[in-house]
Amino acid sequence: MGETLAGTVALITGASSGIGEAAAHALAAEGAAIAAVARRGDRLESLVAALAASGGAALAIAADITDEAHAIGSVERTIEEYGRLDILVNNAGVMLLGPIFDAPTEEWRRMIDLNLTALLTMSHAALPHLLEAAQSPPRQVADIVNISSVAGRVARSGSGVYNLTKWGVGAFTESLRQEVTNRYVRVSVVEPGATATELTTHLRPEIFEQSRERFAGITPLSAADIADAIAFVVTRGREMAVNEVLVRPTTQAF
Repeated sequence: MGETLAGTVALITGASSGIGEAAAHALAAEGAAIAAVARRGDRLESLVAALAASGGAALAIAADITDEAHAIGSVERTIEEYGRLDILVNNAGVMLLGPIFDAPTEEWRRMIDLNLTALLTMSHAALPHLLEAAQSPPRQVADIVNISSVAGRVARSGSGVYNLTKWGVGAFTESLRQEVTNRYVRVSVVEPGATATELTTHLRPEIFEQSRERFAGITPLSAADIADAIAFVVTRGREMAVNEVLVRPTTQAF
């Protein structure tokens, strides 16, 4: 049986849409207060209003976490508001596919800055607070959940740098897990397959069409499906750690 998140605080990056927004609803439903972080402040305000209407506590933090000061500031703002941090969901990410040859290298920098560097910065800033929460009621355990991808397990032509970032997320997750798990900070990775989010809207038109053809006939997962997996991970009792969750649509073979 899962445990309630009442009395805990969860910071979620990329919370203005997709998996991040769904995770905010899922963890709030379990009783967590939510610090919702993203660039789009108007969307965050709508999310906070929706959570409040359902009886949840939520804080909107408009920030570009590729800026180190913004990332650290989002953690500090959470602590100022709620006095603690129990769960960090590193969800913010971008997927810019295409061949490596003749690629616009600005896309590579965008992926590395958000998918990797920002995740590292958020984790580093949050860790002292998570370690403190793990030693105190109500749960005496804390969580980092990193959102990776099937692309963090299987490298394919046309997604080399995206693969690089998501494999990096997996490697960092496992190393940090070994470092802090005996202090009751659980570090987990969730790896979605095809999921209906805004990720593909950032693709160049010709790459978007190739991606659409590749996934033709596959009914994608919903953001709520991935949020369910996140909620499962963080609601286990303190003696159980779910290290890795790989979840694909049933008809996705690759």
